[in-house]
Amino acid sequence: MEKTTMSVQELSSQMGISLPKAYELVKMPGFPSIRIGTRILIPIEAFREWLVIASNKQE
Repeated sequence: MEKTTMSVQELSSQMGISLPKAYELVKMPGFPSIRIGTRILIPIEAFREWLVIASNKQE
């Protein structure tokens, strides 16, 4: 079964950014994240969609 979410640490590693930057990113309005207790999880499919939209805004 394929993972449907990733942790902030995995986000940091996947994007090649520091862990503090990743936490800053998940706090941004519009960034897809879910809080479960103290954990922050990022839905992978929603993250991919967000990434496409965010990259199109940069053009």
